[in-house]
Amino acid sequence: MTDRRAADSGSRGESGWPSSLPDVLKYSGTRVVFGARKLAELGAIAKSENARRILLVTDPGIVKAGHVERAVASLHEAGLNVTVFDGVEENPTTEHVALGVAAAREHAIDFLIGLGGGSSMDCAKGINFILTGGGEMKDYWGVNKATQPMLPMVAVPTTAGTGSEAQSFALICDPATHQKMACGDTKAACRVALLDPDLTETQPPAVRAASGIDAVSHAVETAGTTKRSEVSLKFTGQAWLRLDRSFDVAMADPHDSAARADMLVGAHLAGAAIEQSMLGAAHACANPLTARFGITHGIAVGLLLPHVIRFNSRHGDNPYCALDEDPEQLAQRVEAMLAAAANPRCLNELGVTAGQLPALAEEAARQWTAQFNPSPVGRDELLSIYESAVA
Repeated sequence: MTDRRAADSGSRGESGWPSSLPDVLKYSGTRVVFGARKLAELGAIAKSENARRILLVTDPGIVKAGHVERAVASLHEAGLNVTVFDGVEENPTTEHVALGVAAAREHAIDFLIGLGGGSSMDCAKGINFILTGGGEMKDYWGVNKATQPMLPMVAVPTTAGTGSEAQSFALICDPATHQKMACGDTKAACRVALLDPDLTETQPPAVRAASGIDAVSHAVETAGTTKRSEVSLKFTGQAWLRLDRSFDVAMADPHDSAARADMLVGAHLAGAAIEQSMLGAAHACANPLTARFGITHGIAVGLLLPHVIRFNSRHGDNPYCALDEDPEQLAQRVEAMLAAAANPRCLNELGVTAGQLPALAEEAARQWTAQFNPSPVGRDELLSIYESAVA
């Protein structure tokens, strides 16, 4: 078993798999279990964390892929009681959380597992907030607002994208306002992140493309935020190393095990960087596109990312120097990644017109991540970013 105490600089073993994990993970409070076929160890991991009655939070696609069945088998083999809540949808809302809380209360749950993409993991964390502290999700909107101890949780990502398993934040949508509420608390951090690259082989092409670019956007934005630190840049640098070298191969060949492993570890490291440094204008601009037009988050943030890089370096500054000495070269590399993923390159392709941009800019200016952008941004600056991406 490889855990977060193993150290390397991103080397690969003879099999093609990364031989170990970077030492920077010593700064994370989440233990990482990494390797092929590690899902079979889920039961032993949960038992070692004193689980008894587990709510496994997932979505129908993960059930169809067979991952839930194998996870439940491992948990049963360890003698644990499991309830499956598979009602999660993309961009989980307070309604999904409420359904999960009801299932957890019915079965007196004392442990949570999030199995799936960022939506499943975020929903599991949202369930944890309400189950342990009561109230509504909006009560936890912000940082460290949980007043009660929270249940232990294991996260098992099946996409190489959000890095939610490395974060203490849950992103939950208000279905009435379409506002994404970032609810973060150190007590919500996962005890264990189980990174099994075999699970990402079943990603549909569209999911692989969107989640991969999402991970790239996390690495790039965390490199430049005003909250970046020596530690966050260590996470960012190790994330970018893996994502940059393996992205094109992972998009072209989903069966390349080494590339899948690199992408999964890179996404986790980028998620850990978010925990330290937050995000910037690309995410602030992406969220209204998802809320208003239903555009997948990874598609939205990836499309905007080259424009944000250029905006933030327009006066000769380079907040991304940890990744590339030339910000224009970095923007072009991201554009090449978008092309490799066959992702849209302009807003018009997604049905967004110039006339809709002012309203989007107003909403983007209210997003939490806007305040961490390396160049100060308000409505006018964000409008200029949208305008550069419209066609």
